[in-house]
Amino acid sequence: MAGSSSTVAAALVLLTAISAVHSIGVNYGTIANNLPPPAQVAQFIKQKTFIDRVKIFDVNPDILRAFANTGILVSVTVPNGEIPNLTNIRYARRWVSVNIKPFHPQTRINYILVGNEILHWGPQAAVDNLVLAMKTLHRALNREGIRDVKVTTAHSLGILQPSMIPSLARFRKGWDTGILSPMLQFLRRTRSPFMVNTYPYFAYSPDKANLALFLPNKGIFDKFVKRTYFSTFDILMDSVFISMKRLGYADVPIAVGETGWASQGETYEQPKCSIPNAKAYNAGLVRKFNSGAGTPLMPRRRFETYIFSLFNENLKPGSTAERNFGLFYPDLTPVYDAGVLRGGAGIGR
Repeated sequence: MAGSSSTVAAALVLLTAISAVHSIGVNYGTIANNLPPPAQVAQFIKQKTFIDRVKIFDVNPDILRAFANTGILVSVTVPNGEIPNLTNIRYARRWVSVNIKPFHPQTRINYILVGNEILHWGPQAAVDNLVLAMKTLHRALNREGIRDVKVTTAHSLGILQPSMIPSLARFRKGWDTGILSPMLQFLRRTRSPFMVNTYPYFAYSPDKANLALFLPNKGIFDKFVKRTYFSTFDILMDSVFISMKRLGYADVPIAVGETGWASQGETYEQPKCSIPNAKAYNAGLVRKFNSGAGTPLMPRRRFETYIFSLFNENLKPGSTAERNFGLFYPDLTPVYDAGVLRGGAGIGR
């Protein structure tokens, strides 16, 4: 019996380890002219990777059709320019009827993001109408009989006032009580996550490279909360948590809408942008996620996380780095081993 019990226990541990991997998400951007068709992408993700959710930056019907009956969760995004219109319930119901109902529930749409990084980039009409549009879209979904799709939006960390340690973090004045507090109240009521785009990449400095890349380092001590931080990711996540707590919303779940690292860049983007750095960051992120360790102020918390991005996108504007955030090349071969391929097959770098 003892041998049988240990065998069962070992099997349970193995099953737990396997299931823990099946939760990482990826951003599926399409600013490129050389990507495989969505149906091929959907089957590749399902059959060859541990990725079980994708986030897209529009409501592309071809992508939504491609993920039907795959079991993979899909988050869609309302274009920023639509936000003022969505404050009208009739318009919002029409939008749901055209963009969600034809695909749901065969395609497992789990979130509708109302715009992307609206507070950071604007325009002002979208900023002013953001929370009302989220509330109205939620009502529209309910009236159309859809109750398992949650409404949120993704924020850049420009919503935070600059601070070096989490204990001093707070949301920017004006946005804190004017926009983020009522938004968090809505998210609490609807049990939806507060989604942030957490990029240690943008906080990189050569002297703190290991802190940014999940590599061994001496850590940074926050004397006010008496915690030592060994990753920039944890510093940023706890900064968001502290800022939410200041407004009274520490109980609202946090999701990571984007995080990633460029594998190539311009001369002036060195030594930051490289395959070793991108691999260190994203593989470290996946390991951290699977461990369920959480952060110093949110221990044992696994944040729903979407890596940026699935592919290198050759038509993205900006520097070379902007076109090299992908885990995969357009031919579906890996840029490096981030720990998302089943069996690690096909890794040559």
